[in-house]
Amino acid sequence: MNSINLSITDIVILLCYFALIIWWALKHGKSKDSDSYFLAGRNMKWPIVGLSLFAASVSSSTLMGHSGEGFISGIAVFNYNIVSILVMVFFGMFFLPFYIKSKIFTIPEFLERRFDGRSRTYFSFITIIGNVFLDASATLYTGALIVKLIFPEADLFTIIVIMALVAGSYTIIGGLASAINADMIQAIILIIGSCILSIYAFNEIGGWSEFHDRFGEGVWLKLTRPLDDPTVPWLGMIIGIPILGFYFWGNNQVMVQRVLSAKSIDHGRKGVLLVGFLYLLTLFIFIIPGLIGRGISLFGVENLPTEMITGLDLKENFNINTDEVYPRLITRLLPVGLIGIILAAMVSALTSTLSATLSSVSTLFTMDFYSKINPKADSKKLVWVGRITAIVMLIVAIAWAPFIAKFDSLVSYYQEIVSYIAPPIVGTFFLGLFWKRCNSQGAFMGLMSGLVMAAGMMIVKYGAGFDPGMHFLIMAPIIMILSIAVNIVTSYLSAPPSDEKVKENSWTIDIWREETKALKGVVWYKNFRVLSMLLVASCIIMYALYY
Repeated sequence: MNSINLSITDIVILLCYFALIIWWALKHGKSKDSDSYFLAGRNMKWPIVGLSLFAASVSSSTLMGHSGEGFISGIAVFNYNIVSILVMVFFGMFFLPFYIKSKIFTIPEFLERRFDGRSRTYFSFITIIGNVFLDASATLYTGALIVKLIFPEADLFTIIVIMALVAGSYTIIGGLASAINADMIQAIILIIGSCILSIYAFNEIGGWSEFHDRFGEGVWLKLTRPLDDPTVPWLGMIIGIPILGFYFWGNNQVMVQRVLSAKSIDHGRKGVLLVGFLYLLTLFIFIIPGLIGRGISLFGVENLPTEMITGLDLKENFNINTDEVYPRLITRLLPVGLIGIILAAMVSALTSTLSATLSSVSTLFTMDFYSKINPKADSKKLVWVGRITAIVMLIVAIAWAPFIAKFDSLVSYYQEIVSYIAPPIVGTFFLGLFWKRCNSQGAFMGLMSGLVMAAGMMIVKYGAGFDPGMHFLIMAPIIMILSIAVNIVTSYLSAPPSDEKVKENSWTIDIWREETKALKGVVWYKNFRVLSMLLVASCIIMYALYY
């Protein structure tokens, strides 16, 4: 990778950025009790919730990862975002009120309220593993790639260690409040910085018309792809992405913990909608610049095939690592002075995700495991256990981060692994909320059967080296359907759940009717349902433009 020659101005911008973020985060930290440390006192307003969600979600899989996928296959990866926006609306409509009203600390805690402690323990354990190996490690790896632009001779592992120490400092000390307030600043920097780079990318290729002329043929600018498409086959878009999207936005502690910090259901819902509207921008500021990189010979390879080839083929045959697309755009396009701003934007994305993951893991272990081992522990002790947990998690993530380079791309690394572990969890949450007959035995057996199927598929593919020839987006709903079937059969073969488990943790049509009455007379721009319809309409228009 070409190195970046930073000017004094760029270095000053970066140093000022680090100083500002750490100072701002620590200033707004809360750690006097468990509510303050793990959920920021449950008093956040919707703009802060929304910006924090956006910053935390824009990790390697959306910044460097989506730019890389744009380089590989065009805008197909935007399907993940546009379907996720629809999932956000559904989540905010039905699941979010139950999460906030129940005053839970963790998403697995909701499973215990609806079923029993076995489901909570399993899901919490799986979430911790995913947070460490999927989120934190990927964040450290991509951050190291950025730093190597500046210091190409530096050792990758050393960079990873330094990044972990810097990014984890304010979160471990100040808790979720520090992380959320830092995210608010970082989201703004990220959006502005990415917009600037996008403008330079369009100017480099000759403008919007030239861009469309260059990639108008074929599937580069098409969201609907053939069934054999390696990125997003059309069937996988319909039946696979919604499962992964709901897992990320409705079951992922990293994301939902920020929603739990909202001061009310309405603030939580509007925060989620804000993220949805911001996600519409990702096509133009993350994905399309990656595709432009292919049109401007970003890697110096003039004879790239005009048809799509996989990230692995690009790496093996052309020495192109698509995880480097976004950093190389910075190297190629930006003048001295702006480089520091864009690097600050990239660091914003990475540190936000790392801080969110740290907070998630510390909350999960402390509230789902330690509080049960030591139920008499007071709030101050819980806070200290959370801090120790975050430190241990950082050490493990540091050790695993270098291995991520073995995967085709960051998106394939994240999405494929999630497609194996998410389906049974998503199925369990849906049955728990919408089917009153679902009981604890059915939920646990459904989760375990899904785990066995997922483990079997991973062993066959990665252990035995046998590729079943089916896209992971199509495999995900198969796993979910089978695990749901096990859940339903087991639930019918065992005693029904108690009324206490069902009444407070299941959705009914009466809830919808009560909300409808409450929304009468509410002005449209404050009405969650009206704003949701506007967001859905925006998604439909975007999809129609690039069908």
